[in-house]
Amino acid sequence: MDKIKIVTLIEDNLCGKGLVSEHGLSVYVETANHKLLVDTGQSDKTWENAKQEGIDLRSVDTVILSHGHYDHSGGLMTFASLNPNALIYLRNNAGGEYYSLKEEGEKYIGIDKDILKLPNIQLVSGNMKIDEELSLFTGVKPNRLSPKGNRLLHEKIGEEYLQDTFSHEQYLAIKYGKNQYALISGCAHNGILNILDTFKKLYGTEPAIVVSGFHMILRNYTEQDLKEIRSVAEELVTMNTVFYTGHCTGNVAFDILKEVMGVKLKKLNALVE
Repeated sequence: MDKIKIVTLIEDNLCGKGLVSEHGLSVYVETANHKLLVDTGQSDKTWENAKQEGIDLRSVDTVILSHGHYDHSGGLMTFASLNPNALIYLRNNAGGEYYSLKEEGEKYIGIDKDILKLPNIQLVSGNMKIDEELSLFTGVKPNRLSPKGNRLLHEKIGEEYLQDTFSHEQYLAIKYGKNQYALISGCAHNGILNILDTFKKLYGTEPAIVVSGFHMILRNYTEQDLKEIRSVAEELVTMNTVFYTGHCTGNVAFDILKEVMGVKLKKLNALVE
């Protein structure tokens, strides 16, 4: 297969006849050898959209959970009841106590702990080659231009809330065609530039396609925030890559990115590659 098929099943601003949107993310992918999901959205609405798109969930053989947040894992239990055979890959610390701490109080944003009891769970402790097409990597260091929204996100250890380091985040590389790659990331909490730096070190090339939220949405943007978003765009546009983004990127950030990146940036909500 020279190409891969990628369909956004759900995200915050999904468009399409008969489709519903919801804060969350789920992407369906077909390769030469796999039918897989990256994340499962916040709820069963994801599967309503899959049905509308003519996607048979029973044919899915692999699920990748990008990180341990509810809006990427909320549909997983109902998916597992429909398809008990698919292997489910998640980081071994994706079941941690993850919280958002805002002025209005704390909110648990981690996964349903029953997910960890599913029989087909594959806990991933580091980089992992699944087969010749699929591989996972992690360990990205937030060296530069990491999302400011991360400051609200914490892990509760005992009675203490510690800044989340997002060691529970992992990224999927899909090899296809003539040595091309697609990179799929849930929210890029460790920063899309840092993720791409790590990708290039591991795979020796730039991905042809990137599908990811950029976690750039903020309640209020400072001039420095806007400058940093533009700096990210100015680096991304130099790559031989097409980027699809949405979900946690935010409309303000998307408009700035689009202004700089032009045709190299597309909306996640209409993705069919």
